[in-house]
Amino acid sequence: MPTLLLWKGHRFLFYSKEIGEPPHIHVLKDGKQLKVWLSDLRVARKAGFAAHEVNDILKVVAENRQLFLEAWHDYFGH
Repeated sequence: MPTLLLWKGHRFLFYSKEIGEPPHIHVLKDGKQLKVWLSDLRVARKAGFAAHEVNDILKVVAENRQLFLEAWHDYFGH
């Protein structure tokens, strides 16, 4: 599971066996998880994060979206 970014204790990553799914990023911190689709920055799954934390994380995902997409396509192919 390649970690693409560390931010304030949050790990932004994708899992290596997610072939066939649309590009997305997982965010993990202290047992909490968030999954965000990179196409439209919608939350696909949320476990444990408060709404204000999700908003902050979505801003970071938006700022790094191109980096995440490039890493996804480099890893999984187009």
